[in-house]
Amino acid sequence: MDDDEYAKLIRRMNPPRVVIDNNASDDATVIQVDSVNKHGTLLEVVQVLTDMNLVIKKAYISSDGGWFMDVFKVIDQDGNKIRDTQVLDYIQRRIESNAGWFIPPLRSSVGVMPTDEYTAIELAGTDRPGLLSEVSAVLTDLHCNVVNAEIWTHNTRAAAVIHVTDNSTSSAITDPIRLSTIKELLCNVVRTNSGSRAAKTVFSCSDTHRERRLHQIMFDDRDYEGVKRAKTSASRPSVTLMNIEKDYTVVTMRSKDRPKLVFDVVCTLTDMQYVVFHGMVSTEPVEAYQEFYIRHVDGLPINSEAEQERVIQCLEAAIERRASEGLELELSAEDRVGLLSDITRTFRENSLTIVRAEISTREGKAKDTFYVTDVTGNPVESKIVESIRQQIGVSKLKVKKKEDCSVLGTSRPSQETTMGYLLSNIFKPKSLQSFKLHLSHS
Repeated sequence: MDDDEYAKLIRRMNPPRVVIDNNASDDATVIQVDSVNKHGTLLEVVQVLTDMNLVIKKAYISSDGGWFMDVFKVIDQDGNKIRDTQVLDYIQRRIESNAGWFIPPLRSSVGVMPTDEYTAIELAGTDRPGLLSEVSAVLTDLHCNVVNAEIWTHNTRAAAVIHVTDNSTSSAITDPIRLSTIKELLCNVVRTNSGSRAAKTVFSCSDTHRERRLHQIMFDDRDYEGVKRAKTSASRPSVTLMNIEKDYTVVTMRSKDRPKLVFDVVCTLTDMQYVVFHGMVSTEPVEAYQEFYIRHVDGLPINSEAEQERVIQCLEAAIERRASEGLELELSAEDRVGLLSDITRTFRENSLTIVRAEISTREGKAKDTFYVTDVTGNPVESKIVESIRQQIGVSKLKVKKKEDCSVLGTSRPSQETTMGYLLSNIFKPKSLQSFKLHLSHS
């Protein structure tokens, strides 16, 4: 029996165990996960919680000795405990069916086979004003309907995962000649002003989580390189690394809290082939604090200064990629062919730049979210926003009010940020001892 078969046998003999408790905390639902550990297990669990739109307020992580034990304090989007029994049962089933099974690693090959429901297109290139508008116009001209999409921009780079169907059949596009034409024309759009870096347009058959793919695409495009901003800038997250003798590299991150922050960090560490052995997460309205004890999959901490700098850059980029930069506009309308093209053209004609977008269609309804700035990256004037709303429809396009549109801030550093202090805030003192962190060699 080889090592892989033995590992699978161990997992079958020790299935994951999930305990959900609404009485252990006054203000959150506590989810405890125990399972045999495997690289990627933490990401899989965090991904389930993120996909359910749960907010991770606190977390305690330990996975030494081949066993994985995590505790999460979560709330819903309204700040309440999760009390719906169907939702709780679904979370438990999802985690128990997935925990311990590694998510497919970062792909280096290009798939060309669409699913039955839609064709997935991945784009990467240099960001510029009007890029999404041009891409949408090409797809409309080629009789493709965008049913779902997500677009990120960061550090002059842009990445997108777009799901399209054929206008006439509402199903995936399978004709290889037509696919070749779509790829060629999209490449022409994305290639413009791409500079020394190659633009990429591929058809994907990967079943990798869409948001994880976006992280992978931007990582592969090296969007973390060449950021020319002061380390003390309030718009930047704070990431520091420190080695504990020869055992672990301790990664400490402070940033403004936002949805899916923990997923973005864990996703990046996993795809960079680092394993989280211990860690904690504590989020407050002003600041999110994350601390992870990591090693490379080869069992070693980070030893070189060059690799330490690379990890810092990549984690900063992961935190920044989908920070809520710009004015948030929400579109709700009847879906139709060319809708996205028309909306993005209106933005472009009014000198707006889309810095991030989420496109979705369900039961004939389009619900899209756009984060926009002016072409110089500054806030949009209110009179321009109102003009655009009049053109598109005041009832269709709404401005989502926010008290603070800054991307990421770092508040004053706390004098007490050790893991022991922060863990004491996760659980009541009487229960802390049962979750005490023991750093051990493995």
